[in-house]
Amino acid sequence: MAEQFFDFDTVIDRSNTGSEKWDRYAGRDIIPLWVADMDFRSPPPVIAALQERVAHGVFGYTHPTPGVVAAVLDHMQRDFGWQVDADWLVWLPGLVCGLNVLCRAVGEAGDEVITFTPVYPPFMSAPTLSQRVMVKVPLLQQQGRWVADQDALERAITPRTKLLLLCSPHNPVGRAWSREELLRFAAVAERHGLVLGSDDIHAGLILDENTPHIPIATLAPEIAKRTITLLAPSKTYNIPGLGCSFAVISDPLLRKAFVKAAGRIVPHVNIFGYTAAEAAYRHGEPWRRQLLAYLRGNRDLLLREINALPGLSMAPVEATYLAWIDARETGIAKPGDFFEEHGVGLSDGADFGLPGFVRLNFGCSRSLLVEAVQRLRNALAAREDPSDGMPK
Repeated sequence: MAEQFFDFDTVIDRSNTGSEKWDRYAGRDIIPLWVADMDFRSPPPVIAALQERVAHGVFGYTHPTPGVVAAVLDHMQRDFGWQVDADWLVWLPGLVCGLNVLCRAVGEAGDEVITFTPVYPPFMSAPTLSQRVMVKVPLLQQQGRWVADQDALERAITPRTKLLLLCSPHNPVGRAWSREELLRFAAVAERHGLVLGSDDIHAGLILDENTPHIPIATLAPEIAKRTITLLAPSKTYNIPGLGCSFAVISDPLLRKAFVKAAGRIVPHVNIFGYTAAEAAYRHGEPWRRQLLAYLRGNRDLLLREINALPGLSMAPVEATYLAWIDARETGIAKPGDFFEEHGVGLSDGADFGLPGFVRLNFGCSRSLLVEAVQRLRNALAAREDPSDGMPK
């Protein structure tokens, strides 16, 4: 049987659909490439499963079915070689919710949570909202590649540090941490008695074909014992609006603390979230493979074009559909605002803990990406004053 072809080129009109991504600029000629939400239709098996569930017509209170649990466990074994027990799963209505529960589950008020920056904003807000102290360790750029500063990490840890939060793959710099890097993180956690919290929501979006995603908990049983891993199908299969995520916690005491921290405040996953998750993990792999090939094409185009623009540069993206672009050499104080004024909506680096950068979501049709790059080019050209050739 010939492999089905999935269309990622057609631009889908998302206006009047309650899209947070597109409604931000409603009525304005701005291409939205900010929030981590792709513009592609979800896999056909997911759409079909949702339509079948809707046709049933009864939408009462629900719980994870044996089917969705089995689909998750099969996915973990198939994609990561991870033998997960069903009892290890704690279902959540979203990863941001999971980050906040995680910070509340470890240590007590006034304790420290440590993470690498720049990073996805909830990594910095969740500790503060949980009455913890946020400690930031800047990533380094070495030979055009973002790496963790292990020495700085060691220096930042104090007796009040209880939790090391990892973003794996790392949003926004697009790193897929290697086995060696993960082992070093785990060694630090072991040495200082830290819990490891790992947000692996982009695990299914490794763009480098020969690079596997390695959940840190799979490295050794003693590492798993101190690890809480957060996962979801939402980014990979473009179903973030359906709100289905889960934590994998093998240690019973750590799992009990996590469940207690969630308490009666965290809502249950809705029935469509479970339905979509099962269909995605069971039948979404052909779609995912073609998605990755398309995203690689977008990444390569963007890498070539951005590094040819004056004052802009970006490192290769190993994972995610997010490009982290250095605009510091342009001298533009707020590059997010500047490019928005010229028709491209990006995330400003200040929100991720590193001003002077912007994050660009290339999970869109290639034609839209090409138009966005042209607008970036035009914006930079417009800064040159024709009368004297000097920047305005």
